[in-house]
Amino acid sequence: MPFGLISAWNKRRRSKSHDHSDPWVYKPAEYWQLEDQTPRPTKRRHGSSVFTFREMEEATRSFSDENFLGKGGFGRVYRGILRSGEASQIVAIKKMELPAFKEAEGEREFRVEVDILSRLDHPNLVSLIGYCADGKDRFLVYEYMKNGNLQDCLNGIGEAKMDWPLRLKVALGAAKGLAYLHSGSDVGIPIVHRDFKSTNILLDTNFEAKISDFGLAKLMPEGQETYVTARVLGTFGYFDPEYTSTGKLTLQSDVYAFGVVLLELLTGRRAVDMSQGPYDQNLVLQVRHILNDRKKLRKVLDPELGRSTYIMESIAMFANLASRCVRTESSERPSVEECVKELQLIIYTSSKGLGGRTRTFRKV
Repeated sequence: MPFGLISAWNKRRRSKSHDHSDPWVYKPAEYWQLEDQTPRPTKRRHGSSVFTFREMEEATRSFSDENFLGKGGFGRVYRGILRSGEASQIVAIKKMELPAFKEAEGEREFRVEVDILSRLDHPNLVSLIGYCADGKDRFLVYEYMKNGNLQDCLNGIGEAKMDWPLRLKVALGAAKGLAYLHSGSDVGIPIVHRDFKSTNILLDTNFEAKISDFGLAKLMPEGQETYVTARVLGTFGYFDPEYTSTGKLTLQSDVYAFGVVLLELLTGRRAVDMSQGPYDQNLVLQVRHILNDRKKLRKVLDPELGRSTYIMESIAMFANLASRCVRTESSERPSVEECVKELQLIIYTSSKGLGGRTRTFRKV
Protein backbone atom coordinates (compact mmCIF):
# COMPACT_ATOMS: atom_id res chain seq x y z
CA MET A 1 0.00 0.00 0.00
CA PRO A 2 1.35 3.49 -0.79
CA PHE A 3 1.64 4.78 2.76
CA GLY A 4 1.40 8.40 1.66
CA LEU A 5 -2.29 7.71 1.17
CA ILE A 6 -2.84 6.28 4.65
CA SER A 7 -4.30 9.52 6.02
CA ALA A 8 -6.82 9.75 3.19
CA TRP A 9 -7.77 6.14 3.77
CA ASN A 10 -8.30 6.76 7.48
CA LYS A 11 -10.49 9.81 6.80
CA ARG A 12 -12.70 7.73 4.56
CA ARG A 13 -12.89 5.02 7.23
CA ARG A 14 -13.97 7.55 9.83
CA SER A 15 -16.63 8.89 7.48
CA LYS A 16 -17.98 5.30 7.17
CA SER A 17 -18.07 5.42 3.41
CA HIS A 18 -19.76 2.43 1.76
CA ASP A 19 -18.15 2.86 -1.65
CA HIS A 20 -16.26 -0.44 -1.97
CA SER A 21 -14.93 0.49 -5.40
CA ASP A 22 -12.47 2.84 -3.66
CA PRO A 23 -9.34 0.73 -2.85
CA TRP A 24 -8.54 2.78 0.26
CA VAL A 25 -11.84 2.08 2.01
CA TYR A 26 -11.22 -0.30 4.90
CA LYS A 27 -12.74 -3.70 4.24
CA PRO A 28 -12.30 -7.28 5.48
CA ALA A 29 -9.94 -9.70 3.80
CA GLU A 30 -12.52 -11.39 1.62
CA TYR A 31 -12.88 -8.16 -0.37
CA TRP A 32 -9.16 -7.82 -1.03
CA GLN A 33 -7.94 -8.78 -4.48
CA LEU A 34 -4.22 -8.81 -5.11
CA GLU A 35 -3.25 -7.03 -8.29
CA ASP A 36 -1.56 -10.04 -9.88
CA GLN A 37 -4.59 -12.30 -9.57
CA THR A 38 -7.85 -12.54 -11.43
CA PRO A 39 -11.12 -12.87 -9.48
CA ARG A 40 -12.12 -16.47 -8.92
CA PRO A 41 -14.54 -18.19 -6.56
CA THR A 42 -12.88 -19.48 -3.42
CA LYS A 43 -13.85 -22.15 -0.96
CA ARG A 44 -13.77 -20.67 2.53
CA ARG A 45 -13.95 -23.10 5.41
CA HIS A 46 -13.37 -20.50 8.06
CA GLY A 47 -13.42 -16.75 8.19
CA SER A 48 -10.94 -14.35 9.71
CA SER A 49 -12.03 -12.11 12.55
CA VAL A 50 -11.29 -8.40 12.40
CA PHE A 51 -9.85 -6.93 15.61
CA THR A 52 -9.26 -3.39 16.83
CA PHE A 53 -6.01 -2.01 18.21
CA ARG A 54 -7.61 -1.83 21.65
CA GLU A 55 -8.43 -5.55 21.53
CA MET A 56 -4.80 -6.29 20.65
CA GLU A 57 -3.65 -4.19 23.61
CA GLU A 58 -6.02 -5.93 25.99
CA ALA A 59 -5.05 -9.39 24.72
CA THR A 60 -1.33 -8.78 25.30
CA ARG A 61 -1.64 -6.59 28.41
CA SER A 62 -0.33 -3.59 26.48
CA PHE A 63 2.35 -5.70 24.78
CA SER A 64 3.99 -6.54 28.08
CA ASP A 65 7.44 -8.13 28.21
CA GLU A 66 6.02 -11.17 29.99
CA ASN A 67 3.93 -11.93 26.89
CA PHE A 68 6.79 -11.38 24.43
CA LEU A 69 7.59 -14.57 22.49
CA GLY A 70 10.17 -13.45 19.96
CA LYS A 71 10.95 -11.28 16.97
CA GLY A 72 10.99 -12.06 13.25
CA GLY A 73 11.18 -10.27 9.93
CA PHE A 74 7.63 -8.92 10.30
CA GLY A 75 8.04 -7.65 13.84
CA ARG A 76 7.43 -8.74 17.43
CA VAL A 77 5.33 -11.76 18.42
CA TYR A 78 3.30 -11.83 21.63
CA ARG A 79 1.27 -14.39 23.49
CA GLY A 80 -2.25 -13.08 23.90
CA ILE A 81 -5.59 -14.05 25.41
CA LEU A 82 -8.75 -13.21 23.50
CA ARG A 83 -11.81 -13.02 25.71
CA SER A 84 -15.42 -13.30 24.64
CA GLY A 85 -17.78 -13.37 27.60
CA GLU A 86 -16.58 -16.13 29.90
CA ALA A 87 -14.69 -17.91 27.12
CA SER A 88 -11.02 -17.23 26.38
CA GLN A 89 -8.53 -18.35 23.77
CA ILE A 90 -4.72 -18.29 23.85
CA VAL A 91 -3.29 -16.91 20.61
CA ALA A 92 -0.04 -15.68 19.07
CA ILE A 93 -0.14 -12.06 17.91
CA LYS A 94 2.34 -10.65 15.40
CA LYS A 95 2.79 -6.91 15.52
CA MET A 96 4.21 -5.33 12.37
CA GLU A 97 7.24 -3.21 13.26
CA LEU A 98 9.23 -2.17 10.21
CA PRO A 99 11.40 0.82 9.29
CA ALA A 100 9.70 3.37 7.05
CA PHE A 101 11.42 2.20 3.86
CA LYS A 102 10.02 -1.32 4.38
CA GLU A 103 6.46 -0.37 5.31
CA ALA A 104 5.05 -0.69 1.79
CA GLU A 105 6.62 -4.13 1.44
CA GLY A 106 5.30 -5.08 4.87
CA GLU A 107 1.79 -4.00 3.90
CA ARG A 108 2.00 -6.16 0.81
CA GLU A 109 3.10 -9.20 2.82
CA PHE A 110 0.37 -8.53 5.39
CA ARG A 111 -2.33 -8.57 2.71
CA VAL A 112 -0.93 -11.68 1.03
CA GLU A 113 -0.85 -13.51 4.38
CA VAL A 114 -4.46 -12.64 5.19
CA ASP A 115 -5.69 -13.26 1.66
CA ILE A 116 -4.09 -16.70 1.32
CA LEU A 117 -4.53 -18.08 4.85
CA SER A 118 -8.17 -17.00 4.90
CA ARG A 119 -8.78 -19.41 2.02
CA LEU A 120 -6.82 -22.41 3.28
CA ASP A 121 -7.68 -25.15 5.74
CA HIS A 122 -5.28 -27.99 6.49
CA PRO A 123 -4.05 -29.56 9.75
CA ASN A 124 -0.43 -28.87 8.77
CA LEU A 125 -0.90 -25.16 8.12
CA VAL A 126 -1.10 -22.69 11.00
CA SER A 127 -4.60 -21.26 11.40
CA LEU A 128 -5.13 -17.54 10.99
CA ILE A 129 -7.71 -16.48 13.56
CA GLY A 130 -7.89 -12.87 12.47
CA TYR A 131 -6.10 -9.62 11.85
CA CYS A 132 -6.08 -5.95 12.79
CA ALA A 133 -5.63 -3.12 10.28
CA ASP A 134 -6.39 -0.15 12.48
CA GLY A 135 -4.87 3.08 11.14
CA LYS A 136 -1.18 2.37 10.62
CA ASP A 137 -1.18 -0.58 13.00
CA ARG A 138 -1.05 -4.09 11.55
CA PHE A 139 -1.46 -7.32 13.53
CA LEU A 140 -1.87 -10.97 12.56
CA VAL A 141 -3.54 -13.31 15.05
CA TYR A 142 -2.77 -17.04 14.90
CA GLU A 143 -3.47 -20.16 16.87
CA TYR A 144 -0.92 -20.48 19.67
CA MET A 145 1.76 -23.12 19.08
CA LYS A 146 3.05 -24.22 22.46
CA ASN A 147 6.32 -25.80 21.32
CA GLY A 148 7.53 -22.89 19.20
CA ASN A 149 9.42 -23.36 15.96
CA LEU A 150 11.45 -26.29 14.72
CA GLN A 151 14.80 -24.51 14.69
CA ASP A 152 14.51 -23.58 18.35
CA CYS A 153 13.59 -27.15 19.28
CA LEU A 154 16.58 -28.51 17.37
CA ASN A 155 18.85 -26.02 19.09
CA GLY A 156 17.71 -26.95 22.58
CA ILE A 157 15.44 -23.97 23.23
CA GLY A 158 12.62 -25.79 24.98
CA GLU A 159 12.02 -28.61 27.41
CA ALA A 160 12.11 -31.54 24.98
CA LYS A 161 14.90 -33.22 23.06
CA MET A 162 13.82 -34.37 19.63
CA ASP A 163 14.61 -38.03 19.02
CA TRP A 164 14.46 -39.70 15.61
CA PRO A 165 10.79 -40.80 15.53
CA LEU A 166 9.72 -37.27 16.48
CA ARG A 167 11.88 -35.74 13.76
CA LEU A 168 10.33 -38.08 11.20
CA LYS A 169 6.87 -37.08 12.39
CA VAL A 170 7.70 -33.39 11.98
CA ALA A 171 9.19 -33.95 8.52
CA LEU A 172 6.09 -35.81 7.37
CA GLY A 173 3.72 -33.17 8.74
CA ALA A 174 5.63 -30.37 7.01
CA ALA A 175 5.68 -32.36 3.76
CA LYS A 176 1.92 -32.88 3.93
CA GLY A 177 1.39 -29.15 4.41
CA LEU A 178 3.55 -28.32 1.38
CA ALA A 179 1.85 -31.03 -0.69
CA TYR A 180 -1.51 -29.44 0.07
CA LEU A 181 -0.22 -26.07 -1.18
CA HIS A 182 1.35 -27.54 -4.30
CA SER A 183 -1.70 -29.63 -5.20
CA GLY A 184 -3.92 -26.56 -5.59
CA SER A 185 -5.39 -26.63 -2.08
CA ASP A 186 -8.73 -24.84 -1.73
CA VAL A 187 -7.60 -21.94 -3.91
CA GLY A 188 -7.73 -24.04 -7.07
CA ILE A 189 -4.17 -23.38 -8.28
CA PRO A 190 -0.76 -24.32 -6.80
CA ILE A 191 0.89 -22.04 -4.24
CA VAL A 192 4.66 -21.70 -3.80
CA HIS A 193 5.45 -20.83 -0.19
CA ARG A 194 8.79 -19.23 -1.15
CA ASP A 195 10.00 -18.89 2.46
CA PHE A 196 9.88 -22.46 3.73
CA LYS A 197 12.40 -22.89 6.57
CA SER A 198 12.76 -24.38 10.04
CA THR A 199 11.67 -21.18 11.82
CA ASN A 200 8.46 -21.21 9.77
CA ILE A 201 7.58 -24.73 10.91
CA LEU A 202 5.67 -24.40 14.18
CA LEU A 203 4.95 -27.23 16.61
CA ASP A 204 1.79 -27.60 18.66
CA THR A 205 1.33 -29.37 21.99
CA ASN A 206 1.58 -32.79 20.32
CA PHE A 207 4.49 -31.74 18.11
CA GLU A 208 2.32 -31.67 15.00
CA ALA A 209 4.11 -29.55 12.41
CA LYS A 210 2.31 -26.56 10.92
CA ILE A 211 3.68 -24.27 8.21
CA SER A 212 3.47 -20.54 8.90
CA ASP A 213 4.39 -17.14 7.38
CA PHE A 214 2.80 -16.82 3.96
CA GLY A 215 3.80 -13.23 3.29
CA LEU A 216 6.06 -14.20 0.37
CA ALA A 217 3.77 -16.93 -1.00
CA LYS A 218 3.01 -16.87 -4.70
CA LEU A 219 -0.05 -18.22 -6.50
CA MET A 220 1.32 -19.77 -9.69
CA PRO A 221 -0.11 -18.40 -12.97
CA GLU A 222 -3.00 -20.63 -13.99
CA GLY A 223 -1.85 -23.46 -16.23
CA GLN A 224 1.84 -22.61 -15.81
CA GLU A 225 4.58 -24.33 -13.83
CA THR A 226 7.02 -21.41 -13.77
CA TYR A 227 6.81 -17.80 -12.64
CA VAL A 228 9.60 -15.44 -13.70
CA THR A 229 10.40 -12.67 -11.24
CA ALA A 230 12.96 -9.88 -11.24
CA ARG A 231 13.36 -10.12 -7.45
CA VAL A 232 14.57 -13.25 -5.69
CA LEU A 233 12.79 -13.41 -2.32
CA GLY A 234 13.23 -15.83 0.55
CA THR A 235 15.88 -16.63 3.15
CA PHE A 236 19.60 -17.15 2.57
CA GLY A 237 20.52 -20.80 2.99
CA TYR A 238 17.19 -22.05 1.63
CA PHE A 239 17.37 -20.48 -1.84
CA ASP A 240 16.85 -22.79 -4.79
CA PRO A 241 20.09 -22.32 -6.86
CA GLU A 242 18.09 -22.37 -10.10
CA TYR A 243 15.67 -19.72 -8.84
CA THR A 244 18.60 -17.58 -7.67
CA SER A 245 20.43 -17.72 -11.00
CA THR A 246 17.46 -17.46 -13.41
CA GLY A 247 14.64 -15.80 -11.44
CA LYS A 248 12.39 -18.72 -12.39
CA LEU A 249 10.23 -19.69 -9.43
CA THR A 250 8.72 -23.19 -9.46
CA LEU A 251 7.18 -25.64 -7.02
CA GLN A 252 10.61 -27.28 -6.92
CA SER A 253 11.95 -24.14 -5.25
CA ASP A 254 10.00 -25.20 -2.15
CA VAL A 255 11.33 -28.75 -2.53
CA TYR A 256 14.91 -27.47 -2.29
CA ALA A 257 14.07 -25.57 0.91
CA PHE A 258 12.33 -28.68 2.24
CA GLY A 259 15.54 -30.63 1.59
CA VAL A 260 17.50 -28.09 3.65
CA VAL A 261 15.05 -28.58 6.53
CA LEU A 262 15.57 -32.35 6.25
CA LEU A 263 19.30 -31.75 6.62
CA GLU A 264 18.66 -29.64 9.73
CA LEU A 265 16.60 -32.49 11.19
CA LEU A 266 19.37 -34.96 10.35
CA THR A 267 22.33 -32.97 11.65
CA GLY A 268 20.86 -30.58 14.22
CA ARG A 269 22.77 -27.78 12.49
CA ARG A 270 21.47 -24.50 11.10
CA ALA A 271 21.06 -23.94 7.36
CA VAL A 272 23.61 -21.14 7.66
CA ASP A 273 25.92 -20.80 10.65
CA MET A 274 28.13 -17.72 10.47
CA SER A 275 30.04 -18.83 13.57
CA GLN A 276 31.68 -21.60 11.52
CA GLY A 277 34.65 -21.27 9.20
CA PRO A 278 34.09 -19.91 5.66
CA TYR A 279 33.84 -23.40 4.17
CA ASP A 280 31.46 -24.77 6.82
CA GLN A 281 28.85 -22.01 7.05
CA ASN A 282 26.42 -23.41 4.45
CA LEU A 283 24.89 -26.72 5.57
CA VAL A 284 24.08 -28.01 2.07
CA LEU A 285 27.61 -27.42 0.79
CA GLN A 286 29.06 -28.91 3.95
CA VAL A 287 27.27 -32.28 3.87
CA ARG A 288 25.90 -32.80 0.34
CA HIS A 289 28.84 -34.96 -0.81
CA ILE A 290 28.56 -37.45 2.07
CA LEU A 291 24.80 -38.01 2.31
CA ASN A 292 24.97 -41.33 0.47
CA ASP A 293 28.06 -42.63 2.33
CA ARG A 294 26.89 -44.47 5.45
CA LYS A 295 30.28 -44.42 7.18
CA LYS A 296 30.75 -40.66 6.78
CA LEU A 297 27.05 -40.03 7.43
CA ARG A 298 27.42 -41.14 11.05
CA LYS A 299 29.86 -38.27 11.63
CA VAL A 300 27.33 -35.57 10.74
CA LEU A 301 24.36 -36.99 12.66
CA ASP A 302 23.05 -34.74 15.41
CA PRO A 303 24.87 -35.89 18.58
CA GLU A 304 21.65 -35.15 20.50
CA LEU A 305 19.99 -38.13 18.79
CA GLY A 306 19.71 -41.01 21.24
CA ARG A 307 21.36 -44.05 19.63
CA SER A 308 18.51 -46.24 20.81
CA THR A 309 15.94 -44.15 18.90
CA TYR A 310 17.08 -44.86 15.34
CA ILE A 311 18.38 -47.52 12.99
CA MET A 312 20.91 -46.65 10.30
CA GLU A 313 18.66 -47.97 7.54
CA SER A 314 16.07 -45.27 8.16
CA ILE A 315 18.82 -42.64 8.59
CA ALA A 316 20.32 -43.61 5.22
CA MET A 317 16.91 -43.51 3.49
CA PHE A 318 16.24 -40.09 4.98
CA ALA A 319 19.65 -38.75 3.95
CA ASN A 320 19.14 -40.05 0.41
CA LEU A 321 15.81 -38.23 0.16
CA ALA A 322 17.39 -35.01 1.46
CA SER A 323 20.25 -35.28 -1.06
CA ARG A 324 17.79 -35.54 -3.96
CA CYS A 325 15.75 -32.60 -2.70
CA VAL A 326 18.79 -30.29 -2.69
CA ARG A 327 20.09 -31.16 -6.15
CA THR A 328 21.10 -28.13 -8.17
CA GLU A 329 18.88 -29.02 -11.12
CA SER A 330 15.21 -28.70 -10.18
CA SER A 331 14.20 -31.41 -12.67
CA GLU A 332 16.20 -33.95 -10.64
CA ARG A 333 14.33 -33.27 -7.40
CA PRO A 334 11.32 -35.32 -6.27
CA SER A 335 7.89 -33.71 -5.94
CA VAL A 336 6.58 -33.02 -2.44
CA GLU A 337 3.97 -35.74 -2.98
CA GLU A 338 6.82 -38.20 -3.58
CA CYS A 339 8.52 -36.93 -0.43
CA VAL A 340 5.37 -37.67 1.58
CA LYS A 341 5.30 -41.28 0.31
CA GLU A 342 8.99 -41.83 0.98
CA LEU A 343 8.75 -40.40 4.49
CA GLN A 344 5.84 -42.72 5.24
CA LEU A 345 8.03 -45.64 4.15
CA ILE A 346 10.94 -44.37 6.25
CA ILE A 347 8.69 -44.07 9.31
CA TYR A 348 7.46 -47.63 8.75
CA THR A 349 11.05 -48.88 8.38
CA SER A 350 12.14 -47.03 11.50
CA SER A 351 9.24 -48.27 13.60
CA LYS A 352 9.74 -51.86 12.45
CA GLY A 353 13.46 -51.69 13.16
CA LEU A 354 12.87 -50.30 16.63
CA GLY A 355 10.38 -53.02 17.42
CA GLY A 356 7.35 -50.71 17.42
CA ARG A 357 8.68 -48.35 20.10
CA THR A 358 6.85 -45.04 19.87
CA ARG A 359 8.72 -42.83 22.35
CA THR A 360 8.95 -39.43 20.65
CA PHE A 361 10.66 -37.11 23.11
CA ARG A 362 12.34 -36.96 26.46
CA LYS A 363 12.44 -34.21 29.05
CA VAL A 364 15.73 -32.49 29.81
